[in-house]
Amino acid sequence: MRIIRTTGRSAKQFEALLALLERRGSAALDTVLPAVNKILRNVRHQGDSALLGYAKKFDGFDKTQNLRVTPEETASAWNELDPSLKEALTVASRQIRAFAKNQMPKSWRASSGKGLTTGQLIRPLDSAGCYVPGGRHPLPSTMLMTVIPAQVAGVRRIVVTSPRPARETLATAHLLGVSEFYRIGGAHAVGALAYGTESISRVAKIVGPGNLYVTAAKRAVAFDCAIDMLAGPTEIVVTSDLGTSQGIASDLIAQAEHDPEALAIFITTKEDLANEVLTEVKLRSRTNPIAKEALRHNGYIFLAASKEEAQGITNRLAPEHLTVDATADLDWVQNAGSVFVGPHSPQPMGDYISGPNHTLPTGGMAGVRGGLSVMDFVKLITVQEYTAAGLRTLGPKAIRLAEAEGLTGHAEAIRARLEEKGSA
Repeated sequence: MRIIRTTGRSAKQFEALLALLERRGSAALDTVLPAVNKILRNVRHQGDSALLGYAKKFDGFDKTQNLRVTPEETASAWNELDPSLKEALTVASRQIRAFAKNQMPKSWRASSGKGLTTGQLIRPLDSAGCYVPGGRHPLPSTMLMTVIPAQVAGVRRIVVTSPRPARETLATAHLLGVSEFYRIGGAHAVGALAYGTESISRVAKIVGPGNLYVTAAKRAVAFDCAIDMLAGPTEIVVTSDLGTSQGIASDLIAQAEHDPEALAIFITTKEDLANEVLTEVKLRSRTNPIAKEALRHNGYIFLAASKEEAQGITNRLAPEHLTVDATADLDWVQNAGSVFVGPHSPQPMGDYISGPNHTLPTGGMAGVRGGLSVMDFVKLITVQEYTAAGLRTLGPKAIRLAEAEGLTGHAEAIRARLEEKGSA
């Protein structure tokens, strides 16, 4: 990790780096796309034959196992779980479910003029595939974050895929009542969810984070199957003049330990605090090799000339996770996936138990969308209903607009209704 001033002799270096960081995103996906496309093509055309071959090669799957996890297996995992972990998972699920319920949009109808009623209907997707990574660490929290919003939205068929699912992940499936769970991962799992095989029916949408191959596969199938977003390496920005070096450094390390490619940035106007954080990060990351590597390659401390400049840099970065000093800071935040306010809000609380979703936009995408939510699992269907009087009022104006566009058929369709018996 290194300190870079935004002014003086390092100003040009800073601007070049910031411009590069603003363009971070999915370029790395192109390197694995040929291999991913081959896997997807084989799964699409060969079905289970290709899927099981890749599961054996990449997921450690063997013929003695069932591709589909049984309810008995998830129940057994739950029964074997430590009581304290059971309680933690239960509380987390309750928090996430309550937040998702508050997010749920409503159907409504209202009069927007005499003789016209408009509104919207909220309808769930028919099915969704939730991808739960199973690589470096078990991630039962990701199952909570992907499955619960789908359940709250009312999705009838929820499919989970996870390679080599750990006991904690299996137990969480039991807690949530997941009935369709497959022990596969990688691009081949995405292909099965997107196109279907003999064993797995396709889904309407795929959600959840994954490695480079999973993300590339989601991008490749996006025209055939809806996806949530392309999740890249974890990102953290802390913009603070008031935080403690211990708290800031701990948050930077916590997110950096997710991935050697994680991005960790501290922005401040206080030079003493910048130096203290740098020292603390070096001290605290010594025994965390993944975080240490990420911070060495992608760790920065930006020493800004003013609070306004620090705020502008933050919004240009559009980070996945953002920590600020106080509630008043929310007024200037324009681009962020999830915001953590004040000295008592460590970012890992949001990873597990606060309630807001931890599946968040990366690579600057927080500038255009938020994190995973119930909105990813519902459709908004708009409705309009005219009375004869309403059509007489607005119909002529719509005819005028149609004629201005040269769409005579549109105009005639309206005129025909106006001229029908009973419309007078």
